[in-house]
Amino acid sequence: MSGVPEFDFVKTAACRDAQVGNCPEVALNVPGVVALRDSERPETIVTMTAEQWSGLTAAVKAGEYDLSA
Repeated sequence: MSGVPEFDFVKTAACRDAQVGNCPEVALNVPGVVALRDSERPETIVTMTAEQWSGLTAAVKAGEYDLSA
């Protein structure tokens, strides 16, 4: 793919277990860019700035996206 940086995706420790199915993967190796993908659909990559990532993680931690609510 031309023009697309080579992301180095990693999974959380819990997702490294072979018995766990799909997991979110995050790449932080490209300066200023955070890339996300689903391990079952690795061809689809969502990117955001580090500032947007900080906002997203803060909202998740605050329960803004709590599906049980």
